Amino acid sequence: MAGLVAAVLLTVGAAGRANEEPTPAGRASYAPATCPQPILPGVPPLGPKFSCGYLTVPENRAEPGGRTIRVAVARLKAAAARPEPDPVVWLTGGPGGSGLLDAYTVTRLKPAINADRDVIFVDQRGTGRSEPHLSCPEIDAANRQAVTRVSSDPETTREGIEATWACRARLAGMGYDLSAYNTTENAADIADLRTALGIREWNVYGVSYGSDLALQLLRDHPQGIRSVVLDSVVTPHLNLLEGLWANAAEQYRAMFEACAAQPPCRAAYPRLQAEFAATVQRLDRHPLTVTVPAAAGAPATTVVFDGYQLADMVVVASLPPWALTTVPTAVHALAAGDGLPAARTILAGLSPPGFTGWGLFYGVVCREEAAFTDPQKLRAAAEAALPGFPDRVLSQLPQQEFVDRILARCAAWDVGRADPGVKAQTRSDVPALLMSGTFDGPAGTRWAAAAATGLSHSRRLVFPGLGHAALLQSDCARSILVSYFDHPSGGYDTSCFDTLTVPPFNTR
Repeated sequence: MAGLVAAVLLTVGAAGRANEEPTPAGRASYAPATCPQPILPGVPPLGPKFSCGYLTVPENRAEPGGRTIRVAVARLKAAAARPEPDPVVWLTGGPGGSGLLDAYTVTRLKPAINADRDVIFVDQRGTGRSEPHLSCPEIDAANRQAVTRVSSDPETTREGIEATWACRARLAGMGYDLSAYNTTENAADIADLRTALGIREWNVYGVSYGSDLALQLLRDHPQGIRSVVLDSVVTPHLNLLEGLWANAAEQYRAMFEACAAQPPCRAAYPRLQAEFAATVQRLDRHPLTVTVPAAAGAPATTVVFDGYQLADMVVVASLPPWALTTVPTAVHALAAGDGLPAARTILAGLSPPGFTGWGLFYGVVCREEAAFTDPQKLRAAAEAALPGFPDRVLSQLPQQEFVDRILARCAAWDVGRADPGVKAQTRSDVPALLMSGTFDGPAGTRWAAAAATGLSHSRRLVFPGLGHAALLQSDCARSILVSYFDHPSGGYDTSCFDTLTVPPFNTR
């Protein structure tokens, strides 16, 4: 979900490109093209350091005579006069985020990750500037409406299911094979890209869902992969949905302990953990309606806070880089009846309309996660992670607005079940570096530890006080990444990591 870290700052309206007609299928091929201008509405051009093009691939490789689709690619030139021959391919999160939008964001961060290697950004099939872009204005509107109601309101569930069904019917009616927007095809696209570009060997960086994609690429198409970096790790061999409340519980503990360890935070909020638990219970019984005033051209917005919204607000705070340090203040204010700081965090975590490639999101999550999920095990995992939390809270899933009722929405999307092989653990001796943040509510740290058991030449780094997408939040993480790609077998510089501490919480 890392692409949303940058996307929350934007107003995106790129919903129309799914109207393009599919074309007959052929072999994978790459053709240069002018870089999209803009990447997405409201985003400046990538600039002269980039070259772009499209990879043409079959929509469904099981149908050799079927239609083709185009995958958008942007290549950032290395800063060095004599760059290394093995570039980096960047696999963004979501599923459904835009890699090209990450390209715009990354070029504004220091140290530069393209110091001595080209970096190749991809809008994965169905997303961003790829064709088609399988967006769903119906779902975007329903998700925006959902925050204005009590989360357990049956009307919210009904509208979400109807919006999902309506989008699915529209896209399927245009001829798109929605079951083909999945990680198996996605990984094959990335493997085809390497050969189509004539790259003998490259390095793979994957963040959030992109780490799942990277692991499946390494498992199913290991040729030409020199090294791997996995950030905010999701691993295919564990059930994503069953682990979400456990990851949230891990984040709660880490944040409350970190606040208690900082004298100013401890003095300002001496009972923060108890306040949080009590307020979740109180809001579950008596929700609070919060009006967020109009600002910066955005209209006034209503957010209804119940127990679920509070529990989820802390998780969503992992996404916007500024939000984590404000969590203790937001929880304390909400406990006192002031929901404005928490409401702003919830709104900042919503994906902008037109941004998400819902076709890939549902194709991956429904076929590869929900289809393998037992609702009883899902509920048991939630109760084990957070005993005593209200039933209405644990009946939904934490993270972003499109995950809470995922089983019902997947029934509406109706794209079947993936081959069980998609859930096989990746086992490899390719050098791998795994990065996690202690405050990463969506991905936690447990999945990185589990993924590492299959990677015999791997190392894990857990960054104190970071949320989701360590590389986008930490100059130290970026420095380590550059050094790692120079020496993936060992000897890369991690000295900055030893100096890291949890950033101070805001207590004003």
